[in-house]
Amino acid sequence: MSLGSIPRLGRSRVARVTGGFYLAFILASVLGDRLAHIGISSSEQLYQAIAMDAWSFRVGFVIVLISAFLFLVAAWGLYVILRSVDEHLALLFLLLNAVGVAVQGASMLSLVHAMSLGAGAGPMQAFSAAEVEGLAYASIDVYRTGFATAQLFFGAWLFPLGYLVYRSGALPRFLGVLLLLDGVGVLVWFFQALLLPEQPAISYPGLAVSFVAEVGLGLWLLIMGVKGVDQGSVSSGRELRRDRST
Repeated sequence: MSLGSIPRLGRSRVARVTGGFYLAFILASVLGDRLAHIGISSSEQLYQAIAMDAWSFRVGFVIVLISAFLFLVAAWGLYVILRSVDEHLALLFLLLNAVGVAVQGASMLSLVHAMSLGAGAGPMQAFSAAEVEGLAYASIDVYRTGFATAQLFFGAWLFPLGYLVYRSGALPRFLGVLLLLDGVGVLVWFFQALLLPEQPAISYPGLAVSFVAEVGLGLWLLIMGVKGVDQGSVSSGRELRRDRST
């Protein structure tokens, strides 16, 4: 069933649920960062979070995993809303989002290893405190590299998403523009984190744009829902092809 055949109430309901999931993802990400410094943080901050308050770190770790699930569900909701504009591009942003979530989730396994080192049990007792600390920092650095790698996919998914939002007529065009700028900002963050890790200020403007764009998208979906998709621009290409075939 295409979006055009879904009743208006159904479209609005899907949009509001999607907005709720998107905002829940953002809130969970912020909470996970506050509790466990999982996200935009230094290796030292992560190590201190593990070593000084293991329980809070574990809670934050679980919350971040939940946030990844919420993000994936929100992406699916956006796919449902926008697939009638261009199903191939909608599938592309959904796949890019899913790959990004998978890469980030896999990178977090290194934090599980760091937590086990912090517990100091079992074979780790054979190592000195300095050696255990060094192993923990190595695991944290693997996580941070994986987290930065995931931004390549999280940045890339915003380009087809922003384009479809701009073209859809279901959402304000300014949100589409903000999402495209958000994609540029996330990719700048990706390159900065891997190539210029000592210059984090380079990514700060992009992070500000990301906050405005993604919170704005979530709030608009939750509060305003979506308008009926402008099927004129969506179907014009199909009608042209049908005319040629006849």
